Amino acid sequence: MTKAGLETERLSAASADPGLVAWFPEQPAPELVFNSHIDTVPFNREAWTRGPLGERDGSEIYGCGATDMKGAVAAMLAAVQAVAETDTTPAVPLGFVFSSDEETSGGETLRDGLDTFPSSPSACLIGEMTGTSARPSVAVADKGSIWLTLAATGEGAHGSRPMLGANAIDRLYDTADSLRSELQAVEFDLHPTVERILTESVAYYAPTVGEDAARSMLQHPTVYLGTMHGGEAVNSVPTAATADIDIRLTASVPTAPVLERIRAFVAERQGVEIQSTDWSEGTYELPGRPLVEAVQTVSEAVTGERTFARSATGGGDAKALRNNGLSTVEFALGTETAHAVDERTTRQAICQTAQISAHLPAEFDSSSTEA
Repeated sequence: MTKAGLETERLSAASADPGLVAWFPEQPAPELVFNSHIDTVPFNREAWTRGPLGERDGSEIYGCGATDMKGAVAAMLAAVQAVAETDTTPAVPLGFVFSSDEETSGGETLRDGLDTFPSSPSACLIGEMTGTSARPSVAVADKGSIWLTLAATGEGAHGSRPMLGANAIDRLYDTADSLRSELQAVEFDLHPTVERILTESVAYYAPTVGEDAARSMLQHPTVYLGTMHGGEAVNSVPTAATADIDIRLTASVPTAPVLERIRAFVAERQGVEIQSTDWSEGTYELPGRPLVEAVQTVSEAVTGERTFARSATGGGDAKALRNNGLSTVEFALGTETAHAVDERTTRQAICQTAQISAHLPAEFDSSSTEA
């Protein structure tokens, strides 16, 4: 970044994770910010058949974080280098924030990085992988979430006489399974704008999971039993157990009423209580916003493919930025191997993402002017 003529500043958030902020010194405060995270999930070296710290095989690049999201980092750096080598001035003032706490769901580095600029930018593109070169998309919405920990108690007994006790694990699983059925029967009443996003999302996800599953994933809560712990010995009826449940709600669905429904449901179950909750609201961008249209226009020009404006199935830093009034989308090209063994990206995906990043400021400026 420094060699390309940008001013840079290292920063460390409250979590002590390092970050880097950069901007063009001769321009006003950034209006459009590019963000990428440089941290990755852990990897098991023995499980990999390729080098987890980097291996090139023709047009494919392997390594932990290759598609999530060091490929996008490389693309953004290439776009910066192109600006420097051609001695051009970006159509809108640009800023860059590279963070290293996204995978741990902290996000402090990104927010601290944005606070470094003299004034708040108007838009941010997060380089999360959102599609392939053959099937690109831009994520314009994310889901709300409820992470729920349930705890159950029972009465001990010898395993040969289980009828004399009360099995905490059975109580807990029955509650979790019944709660899943209860919530999955709920059909969302979505905001009309989100209905438009849902149509695009179903069209995007259908080839992978099927149209019915794609529609159900967005029109109903998804409920997933993530962990369950309990019992002390195979021959003793367990007296305690806990379970963690992941619930996702499509953008525009208020989380609080669903949480109250869960509380009422669990309150009627014998020996089971809610131990803790962590929740958030989903967010979305209006499909016609300048940043959304600019990404779609440039992506379609570079890839030659329709670029879907769809909802993410989870939620990350974009949620916090939108809640602070910053127009935010996620976009980068890669492969569907994030967090997987032998994670990889391609030379084509990186080069096309770099082209899109380089041309986006001019299109964003044009879209903003028209808007």
